[in-house]
Amino acid sequence: MHMLSRRTRTLVATLALVLPGALSAQGAKAAGGQPLRNADFATRVAHVKQLLATTPLVDSHNDLPWAMREFANAPLDVEVYDLNKTTKGMTDIKRLRQGHVGGQFWSVYIPGEIRDSGYARVQLEQIDIARRVIARYPKDLKWSLTAADVRAAHKAGKIGSLLGMEGGHAIENSLGALRAYYELGARYMTLTHNVTLDWADAALDVPTHKGLTPFGKEVVREMNRLGMLVDLSHVSPAVMSNALDVTEAPVIFSHSAARGVTDVARNVPDSILARLPKNGGVVMMTFVPGFTSQDVADFEKRVTAIRDSITKAHPGDNDAQFKAVAAWREAHPTPRSTIANVADHMDHIKKVAGAEHIGMGGDYDGITETVVGLEDVSKYPDLLAELVKRGWTDKEIRGVAGENVLRALTRAEVVSAQLRKTRPASTKTIQQLDRTRQ
Repeated sequence: MHMLSRRTRTLVATLALVLPGALSAQGAKAAGGQPLRNADFATRVAHVKQLLATTPLVDSHNDLPWAMREFANAPLDVEVYDLNKTTKGMTDIKRLRQGHVGGQFWSVYIPGEIRDSGYARVQLEQIDIARRVIARYPKDLKWSLTAADVRAAHKAGKIGSLLGMEGGHAIENSLGALRAYYELGARYMTLTHNVTLDWADAALDVPTHKGLTPFGKEVVREMNRLGMLVDLSHVSPAVMSNALDVTEAPVIFSHSAARGVTDVARNVPDSILARLPKNGGVVMMTFVPGFTSQDVADFEKRVTAIRDSITKAHPGDNDAQFKAVAAWREAHPTPRSTIANVADHMDHIKKVAGAEHIGMGGDYDGITETVVGLEDVSKYPDLLAELVKRGWTDKEIRGVAGENVLRALTRAEVVSAQLRKTRPASTKTIQQLDRTRQ
C-alpha cells in the first residue's frame, strides 16, 4: 500500500472542495472503496442528497397554480389549498423538502382555448395566485427573479421561486404585454401551448406558418432583450429550428423528452438536440408517462383512435365511447413508465447533446398519471440515484439537478444586459411584420 505524502493529501482535499465533481470523473466511491454505481439504492440516494446540499435542485415546470385554481374553484383564494398539509395533488411543502428542491419555476399556465374576455385577465389571475402563494410561505419559499436569487435562497435554506408562462397566446400578439409579464416576474415563456398561434405553430395542432412568422421571430428577439428564457416545449420542430436561428441566448425545453426514444410530437427531435451545444440550451426532462415510454404512448394512441371512431360513428354518444374504451382497457393491461424509462431519455440526450444540456421539469400537478417511482415532488433524488447507478459523474449529476438551467438563465441575463445597451424596446406589431394579417 502506497502512502500519500501530507502535501499530496492536502492537495487532494483542496481539489475536492474547490472543484466539486472533479474527483468523480473516474466514478465516485462508496464505503469500502467500491464504485458508487455498484452501491445499494440507499447509499446512492444519500450521496445525491450530499450533492444537493450545495447544488440547488431546480425544477422548471410545476402546474400547482392551475391545480389550486381548479381545486378551489375560486381563483383568488389560495388559503383553501394549504401547502403546510399533505395536499390531494403532487406538491406540498413537506414533499418539496423531501425532494430537496432548491429552486422552482411555478408554471402560470392558462389554456389556449380560453376566449371569454381575452387571455390577459386569466393570465394575470394566475400570476397573482402564484405570487401570493410564494408570499404565504416565507419560511420555505423565496420570491426570485435571477439565477443569483435562486442560489441565495438555497443557501438560506429556502426554495427559490420563479414564474414561467406556458403559452404565448397570453401576450395577445402584443410585445407590450410581453414586457408587462416580465415586469410581473415571468422568467420564461413557452412560445405556444397546444394551440397554433397567429405567429407560431404548436406541436399538437395543424401547422400554419411553417415555423415562426416574422412577428414570432421578433417575440424571440424581445425575449432575449428582456432576459426571458425562450421555452420550446409544445412547439413544432420548425419553430424550434427558427427560434434557434434567431435567439442570442440559450433556450430551454421546460418539460419535454427525447423523440429518439419515445416518438411523440411533444418530444425533441435529435436534429434539434444536436444544436444545443452551440446554443447552450437545456432540455428539462419531463416525467409524463406518455412522453417517456413508447409502450404508454402507443397505448394512449390506440385509446384515442377508439374514441375518435366511436365519436364518428355515434356523434354525441358519450356512453358508447366510455364502454368501448373500458372494454379495450380490460382486455389490454395499461403499461407503465418507470424511472428507468426516464433515465433512458436522459442517457440519449447526453449522447446526442451532452450532459450539460439536461435538467428536470417534472410537470407535477399538470399530469394525471405518473411514472412509477416519480409520483410526486419528493422523488427527485431517486431519479438522480438512478443516474449514479448508470455511472454519471458528480459534476454531471449537479448539472442535471440545477447547474445547467441556472447557467442558461445566467447567460440569458448577461445577453439581456448587453442588448439593453444598444436595442430599445421593440414597438413592432404583428400587422406591420406579418403583412398577410392586415
